[in-house]
Amino acid sequence: MLAAAGALAAGTKAKWGYEGPVGPQRWGNLDAEYALCKRGRAQSPIDLGVANAEGNVVISIDYRPVALTVLHNGHTVQLSIANGSSLMSGGMSFELVQVHFHTPSEHAMGGRTFPLEAHFVHQSAAGRLAVIGVMIVEGAANPALAALLRHLPMQAAAAQTHPGTMIDPNGLMPAKRDLYRYMGSLTTPPCGEGVTWHVMAATVTASPAQIEMLGRAMGANARPVQAASDRLIVAPAR
Repeated sequence: MLAAAGALAAGTKAKWGYEGPVGPQRWGNLDAEYALCKRGRAQSPIDLGVANAEGNVVISIDYRPVALTVLHNGHTVQLSIANGSSLMSGGMSFELVQVHFHTPSEHAMGGRTFPLEAHFVHQSAAGRLAVIGVMIVEGAANPALAALLRHLPMQAAAAQTHPGTMIDPNGLMPAKRDLYRYMGSLTTPPCGEGVTWHVMAATVTASPAQIEMLGRAMGANARPVQAASDRLIVAPAR
């Protein structure tokens, strides 16, 4: 599953995209490996406004600055994270392996979407995935994004490390960490399920120019919201 989450496309067979005959509505028909994109009952993203429970979900984040390694895989811009950053959730430890972006946001909150969403992808020693979603809105410039944008590939390109540029994942994380939690899937083919999602209720800011530049590099790359079905979706306690 990590190969799919990490490369987001590189290991799959059939070409897919975000519009036309290879767009999200067709993913499930493009390849047998993508069947869950059409038939899955626990798909992501969702509109978190349909949360059916409340609770204080406690997680522990330990992120550390790393030298910038950036990949443009043709679908998203991705930061590869070296060993040392971790997430504790539900008594389980996950290692942060990459951060990538979607524009506009994939998750919605009561019908509202956001200009940009960052996905922090983590993997446990047993191979389970946990993703943190953070919404990014227009406001003050974001220093962490500024480090990325200095070396932003504007089209598909292999991973490149920039030893002289450090990036701190904490700079893309809100100070207030109330969050939504639910079980879902990868948001790209093959749409594998069993992913633990944590979506921050608070947002972080980036300047309009930063959002525009990242969006121009990626193009629109958001999967539409999926049916909540009968899943437990926990919202922050009021």
